[in-house]
Amino acid sequence: MSSPRALPRLVIGGLSGGCGKTLVSLGIVCALRRAGVPVRAFKKGPDYIDAAWLRWASGEPARNLDTYLMGTAKAVDSFFRNAAEAGVNIIEGARGLFDGFDAVGTHSTAALSKHLQAPVVLVMDATKMTRTAAALVLGCQTLDPAVNIRGVILNNVNGRRHEQILREAITTTCSIPVLGAIPKAALGQPLPERHLGLVPPEEYGHLEELEHDLLAVVGDRIDLDALIAIARGAPPLEVVTLPAPSTPETTKVKIGYLRDGAVSFYYPENLEQLEQAGAELLPISPLQAAALPDDLNALYIGGGFPETHAAALAANHTMLNSIRRAAEAGMPIYAECGGLILLARTLLWKGASYPMAGVLPFDVEVSDAAQGHGYSELLVDQQNPFFAVGTKLRGHEFHYSRIVPQASLASTACEVLRGTGCFPGRDAVVVNHVWASYTHLHALATPEWAQGVTGAASKFAVQHQL
Repeated sequence: MSSPRALPRLVIGGLSGGCGKTLVSLGIVCALRRAGVPVRAFKKGPDYIDAAWLRWASGEPARNLDTYLMGTAKAVDSFFRNAAEAGVNIIEGARGLFDGFDAVGTHSTAALSKHLQAPVVLVMDATKMTRTAAALVLGCQTLDPAVNIRGVILNNVNGRRHEQILREAITTTCSIPVLGAIPKAALGQPLPERHLGLVPPEEYGHLEELEHDLLAVVGDRIDLDALIAIARGAPPLEVVTLPAPSTPETTKVKIGYLRDGAVSFYYPENLEQLEQAGAELLPISPLQAAALPDDLNALYIGGGFPETHAAALAANHTMLNSIRRAAEAGMPIYAECGGLILLARTLLWKGASYPMAGVLPFDVEVSDAAQGHGYSELLVDQQNPFFAVGTKLRGHEFHYSRIVPQASLASTACEVLRGTGCFPGRDAVVVNHVWASYTHLHALATPEWAQGVTGAASKFAVQHQL
């Protein structure tokens, strides 16, 4: 048992997705940072994009806390290890407060708040409602009194009279304060959205203006001092300290990972675990670099938005050829979602066709509707470069693309126990020493992942020294 630590903390929850949690969370984090308060940000669930925005706002890595993927103990331990003791820790929720894995809200934001003993501030979209807002807040308080709801922030308020009625209804009915009220169109430059949610900050061209607008919203409309007081009032957190995540160190290897606006979905823990296992990591831009470095021992390609950069990717012939030659030479390549698209023969999007690396024997089409969304679970049942047969993998998928034709002859390594995968009931295409799946894995949830990637890189390095 570790010594209790104060760890001032606050969960920003909501009544639904799209209510303004991210806007409020970013504004609070920017304001705390501007005020000189040490701040760390966390995102409930597996979302890469919201976490990337929280990283931008805080200037520090934003960690995902996902009790489904990691288990409760690992999620709490990750918070405990990464939280700021002298500052404020903001945890942005996901979807509605009680929305979770099932009808009873398992793995919900509310459940996480209880595991962290963290107070909750609710963000509410107040569009076209007055006293009903109080009923909704009261319902949340009544549904689970163990969730420590300490205040409300109203979003999309339509004028002073609307705000006054909402404040009076909530404070008198629910006995908690309204800590802020954001008027409609408060941001001069709204948060940019795309099919997977927000546009990643790497692709957004108006960050200074956005920060200015967020600070104006918080400074004028949200009681930052009250939020800090609530966070500091959280009880000391006492947890059983788990052993530090460890990966057996292998032969020193060089692992490249593609990273720029086209490919940007990486959990910080995944990169950290590779380094702890002895890997030297080399970021490589598939848009700008002419080729892979000659001395790589493995390549990691995360998710992202290859489709929005399809023309530029296709035009970088030397890089695509370099990736294909590396795969043909037996270099281990681990690719997820966007990485799978990059390795395909062709990317089809909005009536156009773009040649990709041609490592995988199929094309990928990006559609207007989600093709796979949610948690996934795989059973490794075929030989592959990274995981032992019999390994169970928990991850998540969120993709608008699909493999065409579905009758591909590609070999796969996993049975899909939950989720969509690449083909009906199957995921993880394996070609030579390449793994390409729609399932994203988190290193804390799957310690076998870093071991598998560095182990494959080590074997490749040894073979090429002979």
